[in-house]
Amino acid sequence: MSDNVAHALAGAGGGIVSMLLTYPLITVSSRLQVERKKETSARGQQSSAAAIRDIVEAEGVRGLFSGVESAVFGNAVTNGVYYFFFESIKTYLQHRSARKSMSTAESMLAGAIAGAAVVLTTNPIWVVNMRQTTKKESLDDDAGPAAATAARTKDLGFLRMVLKIVREDGIQALWQGTGPALILVANPIIQYTVFERLRARLQRGGRNLGNLDFFLLGALSKLVATSVTYPYIVVKSRMQLRQSRDENQRYHSIFDGLRKIVRQEGIEGLYKGIEFKLVQSVLTSAFLFMAKEQFYRYAVVLLALLGRGARQ
Repeated sequence: MSDNVAHALAGAGGGIVSMLLTYPLITVSSRLQVERKKETSARGQQSSAAAIRDIVEAEGVRGLFSGVESAVFGNAVTNGVYYFFFESIKTYLQHRSARKSMSTAESMLAGAIAGAAVVLTTNPIWVVNMRQTTKKESLDDDAGPAAATAARTKDLGFLRMVLKIVREDGIQALWQGTGPALILVANPIIQYTVFERLRARLQRGGRNLGNLDFFLLGALSKLVATSVTYPYIVVKSRMQLRQSRDENQRYHSIFDGLRKIVRQEGIEGLYKGIEFKLVQSVLTSAFLFMAKEQFYRYAVVLLALLGRGARQ
């Protein structure tokens, strides 16, 4: 159990570090994901540099970190919960089969259970974060993703935003987007399956992996996972906002959302902001795996010291 706790602590610590390093990319990507076609037409397509410049000009550098507090909290909880469940299941399966590494099917099973646990426990955090990051509460808010205006959502702290959502939309609104989020459990399943298989292959013959190895393994595995699941990320982001009063813009289900986006915006609508998301996801994952290995060593020492102190 203590080893599983060490993995949970390491995952939480690594998640915080990786999130802070890449958060400006998350901000831009999130705002593009919830942007509808008429907003894009009104301001035209922007380059990555232009999108970032517009945010800084309108909101200052702090605009690139909108909602960072809830994101750091959510990321720490997400990674802590994920690693705890994943490593617990991994330990159980390894003891049961007497093998040092999991099979692909076992990695997928562990990832699915851990991912579902994460979605159900952390979705309210990400609903709040999406509204803070995009500065939009509803898909009816038409301001572009890279320019704040007086009409856009007032900056609210985490607890005030939670209370506002519950008061105006009901407590169930905190779990908006759970459907696509559960489908997105496939993202870490793909990621960690690719990571575990590549790591097992590299470690054949007793090779010790260094920080650069973990960085590259994390980057490659996340690149594969994000490319496959991005359309569901777009739908989830939009469903986490208050739904539009316009029936043509209202998403009743995951596949209804996918269908309406393709019909109204074309296939490219499913991939808005993907360039930011790919860079951010790859860097976040790479930093996460690298930092997690360091935090894990510290967590093991800390838990050993705490255990020794408790016995004295």
